[in-house]
Amino acid sequence: MNHALRRMSLACLVLFLLLLINANYVQAFQAGSLANDPLNSRTFAQQYQYQRGPIITSDGKTAAASRHISGVYSYQRYYPYGAMYAPVTGYDSLYSATGIEQAENRFLSGSDPQLAVRNLIDLITGKPKKGATVQLTINSAAQRAAYQALRLSGRASGAVAIQPSTGAILALASYPSFDPNKLAVLSGARLNRNDRRLLNDPRQPLLNRAINQSFPPGSTFKVVTSSAAFSSGKYPSPNTEVFAPTNLKLPNTSKQLINFDNLPCGNGGGRVPMIYAFTVSCNTAFGNIGMKVGGSALRQQADKFGMNDPNLKIPLPVSQSNFPPVSDPALTAYSGIGQYNDTVTPLQEAMFSAAIANNGTLMRPFLVQKVTAPDLTPLVNTQPSVLSQAVSADTASKVESMMVNVTQKPYGTAYQSAGPPATSIQIAAKTGTAQNGINNTGLDDAVFTCFAPVGNPQIAVGVVVKGGGLGADASAPIAVKIIEAYLSSQGKQ
Repeated sequence: MNHALRRMSLACLVLFLLLLINANYVQAFQAGSLANDPLNSRTFAQQYQYQRGPIITSDGKTAAASRHISGVYSYQRYYPYGAMYAPVTGYDSLYSATGIEQAENRFLSGSDPQLAVRNLIDLITGKPKKGATVQLTINSAAQRAAYQALRLSGRASGAVAIQPSTGAILALASYPSFDPNKLAVLSGARLNRNDRRLLNDPRQPLLNRAINQSFPPGSTFKVVTSSAAFSSGKYPSPNTEVFAPTNLKLPNTSKQLINFDNLPCGNGGGRVPMIYAFTVSCNTAFGNIGMKVGGSALRQQADKFGMNDPNLKIPLPVSQSNFPPVSDPALTAYSGIGQYNDTVTPLQEAMFSAAIANNGTLMRPFLVQKVTAPDLTPLVNTQPSVLSQAVSADTASKVESMMVNVTQKPYGTAYQSAGPPATSIQIAAKTGTAQNGINNTGLDDAVFTCFAPVGNPQIAVGVVVKGGGLGADASAPIAVKIIEAYLSSQGKQ
């Protein structure tokens, strides 16, 4: 009898000790994860009882905030500019979050360990809990111009603007967009209805085309091909003559590479200066350069510009831009002009120009400038950092001279749309008209990459308009509007 009681007592003691250990483990090591678990009913109820921190632009415009309401919940999230900032802010709903709302949730919700002491003081003094303020790098004038220009095009499109010297993202816009206020409702039934409408919309308004959809770069990739050519030493200067036939016969195939509208490059003599081929965008010249440089060198150069990187974050996750391995000479020729399997995001297009504008140094793009506690204590202050040395300063200077010609020479592909007839700002650029094979419109994608002003670059822009046709016609005017708006806001126009 005593033996049985002893065994039961020991078993109870062991169970009690295990329970004690587990309780301490949960409190010591799992408190944070449990507090942030969206399925935690206490956390779910509490998140609407305090003021979530605001998201503001670099110039102080409020992109997201929480307002006091009456009822079961004390606060509701709202977005003053709706669709304009949606690709940046994302949304914070009853069940999920996206964009900056998700990426910086620990600060916005006030759950970051750096805010623990202040939260404790507020609890003791009876003050309401508040989240931290997240300030973006976005310039409100550039963002407004980007979104309005994309919306005016009426086509699926994306645009990104970067400050070349720092990597700060000045504008990030996507169209069609959505109103995040529709997903910030506090009724589960309404939220589900609104969410289904957005998910079933064939225009895909929830898709962030600025960073999460990739397109063929078309001739804008000639920035990369030119960079690889100059870096190889095989092409000493922009004035080096290159082979530029009307039709380029491709090895091991019956196919031929042609120029736009099957036109000759120059006077049809078969050789032109490289800078001329770039200015008028000769496919045959750059297809041949691609073959001469080789697929391996092109891929290495593409990597240095930020392509083939699955881990790029701004802090929003960025879909990878691709330049796949290619060794077949004919396919290398197509890759050299931004076709075959090359794909880029509008962000990547901006990165092309940002690297050239910054003397060959590509800065890491970022979207959050700083984070500040409710008592104005600085929590985060982002410092610019180098992503890669895309090209040497000498090569950047050579590519820049060719990009300037594209807009400043009357025969340049962007002279009418981004040159003196369109703007007083001197812009360096490259146009792209990318064959995609999937648009119902029958039109190519319009692509544009540029930076300005020449001589003192302040902004680099990448624009893609799906089914927009010629890059100079559809995408270039959008980039010009973004540049003008930003420089005007800085008093530099």
